[in-house]
Amino acid sequence: MDIISKLNKLIESVIVAGGSDLHLSSGRIPAMRVAGNLTTIINQEPLTQTEIFSMIKEMVKEEKKVANFLENQELDFAYDYVDGSRLRGNAFFQKGEISVAMRLIPQVKTFTELNLPEALSQFAYKKQGFFLIVGPVGQGKSTTMAAIIDTINKERAEHILTIEEPIEYIFESKKSIIDQREVGIDTKSFEAALKSAFREDANVIMVGEMKSRNNLCCRDCRGDRALCYLNSSHQQCFTNNRPYHRHFSRFTTRSNQKPVSQLSFGCFLTKTCPSCFWWTRAGL
Repeated sequence: MDIISKLNKLIESVIVAGGSDLHLSSGRIPAMRVAGNLTTIINQEPLTQTEIFSMIKEMVKEEKKVANFLENQELDFAYDYVDGSRLRGNAFFQKGEISVAMRLIPQVKTFTELNLPEALSQFAYKKQGFFLIVGPVGQGKSTTMAAIIDTINKERAEHILTIEEPIEYIFESKKSIIDQREVGIDTKSFEAALKSAFREDANVIMVGEMKSRNNLCCRDCRGDRALCYLNSSHQQCFTNNRPYHRHFSRFTTRSNQKPVSQLSFGCFLTKTCPSCFWWTRAGL
C-alpha cells in the first residue's frame, strides 16, 4: 500500500467512527478522538518516522513548506481528502521524532443546524464593526465564523476577503465575491494581507486567528471601513470584557490609543463558550 493510500485509510477510519481528530506519532499506533476520548485505531501497526514524514510531504506538497517545517520544527497545514472533506493539521517534533495532529473540518452549516442563538445571525447583516469570537479549544469558533461568512455570501452582494493560516473552510462565491488568501502561499504575512485589504475594495474581512499584536487589530483595520471578523486566541469561559482587555494589553499604553479610537466607530464583542452565549455593544 502506498503512503497516500495508507493515510487516506486512517482518515476514513476516523470518519466511519464519527471521530474528530487523528494523531500520528513515530513508533506509536495511530489514534483518533471519538466523543472526546482518544483510542487507538484497530488493526494498525506503529508508524515509522519515515512514513509520517512522507505523509506530511504528500499533504503539504510544497517543498518550501516542508523545508520550513524542518527549520521551525512545526507547521500548520490543511489537507483535502476525498468527496470535498478537508482536514487541518499541525506537524511538530517531540523527543526528536515527528508527530502530526489532524482535525476534520465539518461542512459549513447554518445557524439553525448549529443550534446557535438567533441573535447571532444579526452579525451577518452588520455593515461595519469589529467582532471577536472567542472560546475554549474545540468549541466551534471557526465553525461559527464559517456560518456567518456563508450567510453573508448567500444574502449580501459584498467582497469578502479571508486571511488564514491555513485556509480551513472553502467557500464558493454566491451572491458575494469571496477571495481566500493563505499566509505563506498567497501572502507573506497577516500584516501584509491586512494592509493591502483596504486597497482591494473589501467589505468583509475574516482573519482566521489572531496570533500577534500586529495582526490583532492592524494599524489599518478600522471599524468604519470594513466589517472584520477576528478569531481570538483560545480562551476558557470568561466574564465582562476580559477578552478585549487581554488582547489590547499586548499593546503599550501609547500604541493602545490608536486601535481603541479606530475600533470605537462600531465594535461588538461576541462571547462564546460551551455553556453560555451573549453579545454586547463594547464600551470603548
